[in-house]
Amino acid sequence: MNGLVEQFLDFVRLEKGLSENTGEAYRRDLDEFVGWLQRHQVAGLHQVQRRHIMDYLLDQKEKGRAPATLSRRLVAIRVWFRFLQQEGLLATNITDAMDAPRLWHILPDILSVAEVDRLLKAPDLRTPHGIRDKAMLELLYSTGLRVSELVGLQGDQIHDDARYVRCVGKGNKERIVPYGQSAHDHLALYLREVRPLWNRDPAQRAVFITRRDRPLSRKTFWRLVKRYATAAGIRHTISPHTLRHSFASHLLANQAPLRVIQEMLGHADIATTQIYTHVDSGRLKSVHQRYHPRA
Repeated sequence: MNGLVEQFLDFVRLEKGLSENTGEAYRRDLDEFVGWLQRHQVAGLHQVQRRHIMDYLLDQKEKGRAPATLSRRLVAIRVWFRFLQQEGLLATNITDAMDAPRLWHILPDILSVAEVDRLLKAPDLRTPHGIRDKAMLELLYSTGLRVSELVGLQGDQIHDDARYVRCVGKGNKERIVPYGQSAHDHLALYLREVRPLWNRDPAQRAVFITRRDRPLSRKTFWRLVKRYATAAGIRHTISPHTLRHSFASHLLANQAPLRVIQEMLGHADIATTQIYTHVDSGRLKSVHQRYHPRA
C-alpha cells in the first residue's frame, strides 16, 4: 500500500501540477490511514471496505481531531481511491458515496457502556441535588430524549406505573418512550424525597426543578453533565446529546430493529437514524458471519 501512495503522489505532482505542500498534506493523511489499516490487520487495498474507513475516522474523532481535519483526511482517501480505480488497480471505488462536508453528521459522539456506567454513578446520592441529577441522567440514557424534552417534562407526561414517558418532540409530534427499572427507581426516589422539598408553587408542573422551585434549564443541565463526566474520568468532550447517541448506538449493538429506534428517538426520516449503523460495523459483521451462507 505504501508503494501505491507513492505512485499516487507522483501522479498529483507531475501530471496534476499540485504544489509540494498539497502533496505533503496528502502524504501525511494517507500514511496515517495506511498505518491504521496495517495495525488492524488489513493487508491489502482489495481488503479495504467502507466500514474500515468509517472505523478509522471514528478512531480519529475519538482522539479529538476536528471536523475539518476529518474532512480533509476523507478527501485524501477519496482522491487516492479514485486514482486507483482510474488506473485499473481497484475494480470499484468504495468511497464514492462518502460525503466529506457532512462527515460530522455520520460520526456521532458515543460513550462506551463502561463510560456510561461511570457517568451514571458520578452523582452523590447523599444529597438532594445528586438524587435529582442521578434521576435525570438515568432517564436520559434510558429513553434517548433530547435534552430540551427532558428538562421540559411535566408531571402528566410521566407514567411511572407503566414505565414510559409521553414526549412531545420536534414539530409537536408526540411519541411514547419506555424506560428501564434503574431509571424508574431513581426517578421515584427523586419524586418522593426531593421534589416535594423544593416545590412550593402548586402551579409548578415541571418534573425537574431547582431548589428555588424553577424548571431546570438546558444550560444548567449541560454544565452538570460536563461536571459529572470529569468526575467519572471521561476525558473526551461530551454533552447531554452524547447520551442520546449512546442510547441509540447501544440499542443497535444489541440488535434492536432500526425502525423501533427511529420511533423512540422521534426521527421523521429513518435516514437520520441510519447514522448509527456507521458506528456499529462490528455488529453488522457478526450478523453477516452468523447468517450468510458464504460468510
